[in-house]
Amino acid sequence: MEVTKKLGIPINALLLTISGLLILTGSLYTYLFVLKGVYGSFSFLDDSSKFPFGSVFMRPADYKIAILYSDNTEKLLPDGSTWLSDNMASWKKVLGQYKFNYTVLHDSDVEKGRHSNYNLLILPGCKSMSDEEVNSIKRFIDKGGSIFSTSGTASFSTDGKWRGWEFFSEVFGLKFVKEIKKEEMSRLLTLRGGFPLTSGIPTGFPLKIATWDFPISMQVLEPRTNQVSYWFSFKKDTVLVKEGLVKSCGSAYGSYGAGRFVWLGFELNSVLGTLEDFVEFDKFVHNSLNWLLYAPIANIQDWPGSYRAAAIITAVVSGQPQNIRNLISQFNAQGIKPIILIDPAVAEADPQLVRECAKAGEIGVVVDIGYLSSASDTSNKLNDYNTQFAKIKAAADQLKAISSTEVTALVPLYGFFDDNTVLAAAQAGFKYLLTDSLSNRSVPKVVIKGNKPILILPKTGRDDFEVVRDLGLAQPEFQVYTYDEDIEKTIFEGGLYTFKTHTEVQGNPENAGVVRNVIDSIKAKKNMWVTNPQDLYNWWTKRNKIEMRIETRSGTRVAVTISNSGKEPVSDFLVSINMQIAVDHIKVSSEIIGTTIPPYTYDRNSRSILMQIKNLQPGESHIYYIDFDKPNS
Repeated sequence: MEVTKKLGIPINALLLTISGLLILTGSLYTYLFVLKGVYGSFSFLDDSSKFPFGSVFMRPADYKIAILYSDNTEKLLPDGSTWLSDNMASWKKVLGQYKFNYTVLHDSDVEKGRHSNYNLLILPGCKSMSDEEVNSIKRFIDKGGSIFSTSGTASFSTDGKWRGWEFFSEVFGLKFVKEIKKEEMSRLLTLRGGFPLTSGIPTGFPLKIATWDFPISMQVLEPRTNQVSYWFSFKKDTVLVKEGLVKSCGSAYGSYGAGRFVWLGFELNSVLGTLEDFVEFDKFVHNSLNWLLYAPIANIQDWPGSYRAAAIITAVVSGQPQNIRNLISQFNAQGIKPIILIDPAVAEADPQLVRECAKAGEIGVVVDIGYLSSASDTSNKLNDYNTQFAKIKAAADQLKAISSTEVTALVPLYGFFDDNTVLAAAQAGFKYLLTDSLSNRSVPKVVIKGNKPILILPKTGRDDFEVVRDLGLAQPEFQVYTYDEDIEKTIFEGGLYTFKTHTEVQGNPENAGVVRNVIDSIKAKKNMWVTNPQDLYNWWTKRNKIEMRIETRSGTRVAVTISNSGKEPVSDFLVSINMQIAVDHIKVSSEIIGTTIPPYTYDRNSRSILMQIKNLQPGESHIYYIDFDKPNS
């Protein structure tokens, strides 16, 4: 039988082809769905800057950064000086630490505009520049470039002649005030809170800066420039506080044309101190780099809502204890719940007075835990742990037995404390430790000893011993003015103002009325949160448990991870996300379906999103996606 061979495509091959195309199409849509889930909205038809793997989704190594090695400046230095090369080495170390690639340029490169294709130009100690160089840098930043500058940039010409501060006034919007002389081996530079550059750094943190390079004080002239720190010191400067603050700018950031700048009035190598100093300064430099490179920066706000600072009131009952009644009447009239700290000897002599104090506010004890004349005193020492605990516990038990209320606060008689004090106070059940020796911040510090958090409250202003007794200000209006200076300073920093009074000074009948005026002044500050000890404790211990991380996923999406590292639920706290660029059509979603989306607002002026997290359980972590469009895109 003859077998006939049929030609053509078998039906099963056609089905396989169609099935394959369907599978391929489905796979492509699945792939795109996954990409959208990770990177947010994008289109293959858009320009590459929006594509997830394009230039906006940048790792540190993708940024183009240049460091200027200023040969012109090196010519001004003494023969054999390694000052400039040492500064360069420090910058290379910093950039390498954060995985940034960089290129070293020279003066001739900048004159010829070879820096124009870089995202960031770093100018370490570049004091001497040619006119061509200065103009080239101005054009670079005016067109959208960023510069990170230190010390007296472009203050000398190439022939070593003094050019002046024109570059600062034009580009940075700053006015020269003075150089800090070498009479002091070092000077403290206090960092203000609430800025992108100080995110994650305790508000009021003082950097210890060596004076061998003659650090510079400036004054901000224009609203496009932000003062981030100040050199002013109560003890060393005799000018009025407000003038001292604004005329002692030690670092600033802002804009010039379409570009950005950060300026430090000192070199990286001038930072001194302990490991903590270097850790916080490292955060400052990293934040500065992120800001200059337009990377989003997240921060947990120090205070609720739109408050810039906070204030609480305290009174110490020691000499002339009956005067506490004068102070209590002022507190009650103003609706203030203070912390009243009582000497155990007073409590023993007048139990009724203790009960009156307990009704007026929270009570605490003044305890002698040993004597130190200063933080650097090596001749004297505080009591050991067992002695401190015994004294603190006995004083607390005494007041509790008299008042039938909890004793929540401790103040060392001589102001100084150590780790034994914190542990003893926590084990004795105290919530607050008030001290004159916590000087590395102007906000509370939460310390966990075992499972018990204790709030250490810093001294951020002068008390009545200093204002009335030491300065001799007997007239009420002068007292109020001096306290108000400290209030304004605290707001300027963004910290906590503790109005500390004593029965033998501010409690005297002729001085007690000042308390009402000071509280009125505090309440008149719309950006200051006038609070009570318990609310302060609740807010700050809650804030301390929150951890945040921000990650750029694409040109139109960032992911914010918010976690509760504590053992108790945390509710009603605020986080700020500085987007760095203008954005529109913001949409917040969650990685997990069904997660409640927190309320949020967007401030177009600061380009920041403020999210209010309602509730976060212990160990819980939420990832929120922030999707947005760019204007005119």
